[in-house]
Amino acid sequence: MKLRRLFLPGVIALLVNSGCANVKPWQRETLADYTMRADRDPLRVSQMQHVWFSREEANGGGGVGGGGCGCN
Repeated sequence: MKLRRLFLPGVIALLVNSGCANVKPWQRETLADYTMRADRDPLRVSQMQHVWFSREEANGGGGVGGGGCGCN
């Protein structure tokens, strides 16, 4: 019985606090700013690709040598 009492308010709380927001057209400029991009630092991107392909032994390698053993 207690579970039923907590279930409906819990579902309502999740729906209310879901984090969705409507973005106005004039606010999109802020979200499209260069600092909001995940790939804005080319050095970090290349380091992360190097680590990923060294660890995962993925096809292609993104231009880095090695094969999963971390011995580039």
